Amino acid sequence: MRRMNFTDTQVATSETARGINRGIVLNLIRRRQPISRADLARVSGLQRSTVSLIAEQLIREKWIIYGPTGRLPRGRRPTFLQLNDRRAILVVDLRPGMTTVAVADVNGTFLAQQGIPTPGDPDTASAKFSAEIRRMVESHPNLIFEGIGISVPGRFDASRQRVVFAPNLHWPPFDLKAPLEEATGMLVELENAANACVLAEVWFGHGEKTRDLTVVTVSEGVGVGIFSEGRLVRGLSGMAGEFGHVPLDMEGPGCSCGGRGCWEVYASNRAALRYYQESGAAACPGFHHLLELAEIGDPAAVGALNRMAHAIGRGTRMIVAGIAPEEIVFVGEFTKMWSRFGPIIAAEVAGSVLAGAPPKVRPAAAQPSTARLRGAVALVLQKHFGPSESVEKRRNLNSPARAEARV
Repeated sequence: MRRMNFTDTQVATSETARGINRGIVLNLIRRRQPISRADLARVSGLQRSTVSLIAEQLIREKWIIYGPTGRLPRGRRPTFLQLNDRRAILVVDLRPGMTTVAVADVNGTFLAQQGIPTPGDPDTASAKFSAEIRRMVESHPNLIFEGIGISVPGRFDASRQRVVFAPNLHWPPFDLKAPLEEATGMLVELENAANACVLAEVWFGHGEKTRDLTVVTVSEGVGVGIFSEGRLVRGLSGMAGEFGHVPLDMEGPGCSCGGRGCWEVYASNRAALRYYQESGAAACPGFHHLLELAEIGDPAAVGALNRMAHAIGRGTRMIVAGIAPEEIVFVGEFTKMWSRFGPIIAAEVAGSVLAGAPPKVRPAAAQPSTARLRGAVALVLQKHFGPSESVEKRRNLNSPARAEARV
């Protein structure tokens, strides 16, 4: 039985109930659009009058709009509701080498994308990102920009509002939130890349009904995002899920974190390129080229990716033993060849189960190139679609200063 602390609680108010109901209706519209008020009442269990009041409020706030008119055998023809696709989110996928800045609507459809070489320090990055964001806002004058979501290859400490661990960027702890908010006048939300991919899977993929989901991202490094009991697990200082920097061999190759033999030095894209060179083959210009070589049957490329897949699977055993998720979802360019390498990973995972059935192992619903961006979209939207969103917060978002920033 869970122990309750009755000395540190807050009494629920009518505003709390309205906020919960608002979140329920907004999420139902998002998932089932276009949908009529009558169907919203039936599915939610709310009174039709309550649904109508909430719908009118959401229309005034420009979150939803009227859609097509339905057809019935008799009686009044219902008018369907849907999300307002003029509501937009600016997203940034910060990665070593190349960063992507994009515009997406509330349905997760991307309207524009631009790649920028990642600067060598956070101050320069902040200035470049701000300039590109302002350019995108100016080029989409018909959109209502709701905020900026940023996926970072590191861990974001919400209590300090700083990225505190980003070894593959080779940057010291830094703050992107405050400089970008000051430069753009919009709210900025940051999240670790693996956690962003969890949000993408839950919001836009197949993980909506899953209570325990773990996402493993494989790129320059290896990241893990944990969704447990219906919640994203962040841990102390936002550091939960750093399995990529658990050492598997203390005498192994050096890692960007300063340690040796970490999981990511065996399972990352860089590891596969190292395996390819160790086989005696000529230097490979990049991981995409390695995949192309494997697809045409190059033995050295296939061997290197096989070693990578086995290393991914062996490291995933830590997740199975420590977290026991229902599903393990993989994000990364290597999933383009999932039919070849997925069974290797699944076999390694199945061999680590101590009791019961192994977790389901699959690639992410989103393409590797968009998973982090979609997660950044969800990062901003969840602040509005969640049941705890207060009226006061929404007023602040619609303040004159923020409205001016959206023009």
